[in-house]
Amino acid sequence: MRLLSRVLPVLVGLGLASCAGVDVGTNYDPAAVQRINAFRTYAWLSQPQRTTDTRINNDITEARVTQAVDRDLQARGYQKVDASANPDFLIGWQGAIDTRLAAETVDSYWGYPWDPFWGSYYGPSETYVRQYDVGTLILDVVDAREKRLVWRGTAQTNLGDSPSVQGNGDRINKGVEKMLEKFPPKPEKS
Repeated sequence: MRLLSRVLPVLVGLGLASCAGVDVGTNYDPAAVQRINAFRTYAWLSQPQRTTDTRINNDITEARVTQAVDRDLQARGYQKVDASANPDFLIGWQGAIDTRLAAETVDSYWGYPWDPFWGSYYGPSETYVRQYDVGTLILDVVDAREKRLVWRGTAQTNLGDSPSVQGNGDRINKGVEKMLEKFPPKPEKS
């Protein structure tokens, strides 16, 4: 019984982490909305080496991101062209993986989270600390003519405590899809 009370919080935490979705946010220049809505062609920005993290900066990750973005944009009628063909916008990406900690205090007798009212009746409580990774993907849309950022999308998801390389492809696809649902932005109503 004691082993179950120690393992259960960890299993519940891992289960919740695996069910976690992709959190998405976007930001854009309101003055550029009409111009963004007129965009039809795009090209990729050159990918500078921003971090030394080889989990992000590698050919496989770059191919997954560019394929996901190309597939989504082209399905919606955008045309990919060479950067020398004067595209309407340029698109670039960057990513990061951050390590975070989560703490869960559990009553040793019942296995439930500690409660200040009942905690003292059930005996000592234990705190479990779990380390996990959070992945962030950022897509930038740059007006090719004006050379300025006009739209940015960010997607963030919990990668768990041992991220699966194969599972990351699905997370990238979901993140790109959810971000680009909000591109182009809708004009704000006055």
